[in-house]
Amino acid sequence: MNFLLPNILDIIDILLVSYIFYRIILFIKGSKSYQILWSLIILLILYFIAELLNLSLLGSMVNIVRDVWVIVIVILFLPEIRTGLIKFVQKPFFQSLFLHKQKFHIIELLNAIRTMAYNNIGGIFVIVKKVGIDDYLPSGEIINADISEKLILTIFNKKTILHDGAIIIKDNRIVAAKVILPLTTQEKYTKRYGTRHQAGIGISEQSDAFVIIISEDTGKISIAKNGVINKNVSIDILSQTLIDELEK
Repeated sequence: MNFLLPNILDIIDILLVSYIFYRIILFIKGSKSYQILWSLIILLILYFIAELLNLSLLGSMVNIVRDVWVIVIVILFLPEIRTGLIKFVQKPFFQSLFLHKQKFHIIELLNAIRTMAYNNIGGIFVIVKKVGIDDYLPSGEIINADISEKLILTIFNKKTILHDGAIIIKDNRIVAAKVILPLTTQEKYTKRYGTRHQAGIGISEQSDAFVIIISEDTGKISIAKNGVINKNVSIDILSQTLIDELEK
């Protein structure tokens, strides 16, 4: 019966697999994919039961899914896979290899945000870093202009057709305006925030962008990064945070 006793490598193997599953569950907990993950786990359990008890009909049904389930997993968890890869390359080692410091003049941007917050003008600013969001640019209007307080206030003026959506900033320029962003699927945010904040969180989940959100109702400033939002940020804290982000 000694062959049934696990050796040190078996224990390490079990611990590694358990940790991987634990991290995956934590990573997608709160999103719609959380329920999908549990469905796949149940399907996996059914597969082992069918194999163990030699249940041919159940086994054949599970086998149909098993043959394509790598593709199914990739399709179902594409946003989470993309977010995970983005967070992976944001590690200091990879940033030192790939990220470059960019000169960014923030005075015009901060002045515009201060004015918008004071006058309860809603808006979203997506400051792109290494991972681009080119897939979403066609939904808006290409601007390709220098950052200017007057231009920003004009774009977000309710009398213009560009005021809905987000401004995309990259390489010290306003690349596009009126860009439609993906909404977060995290339940703790979807039940609490409106579309503008959900969009800001959503794009921060799918890119390494630094997102600034101004509430139209309260004029309060929020920032989002890596799928996490911080509320009620003062203009002074925003200024320092923005400088820190751009120096990374």
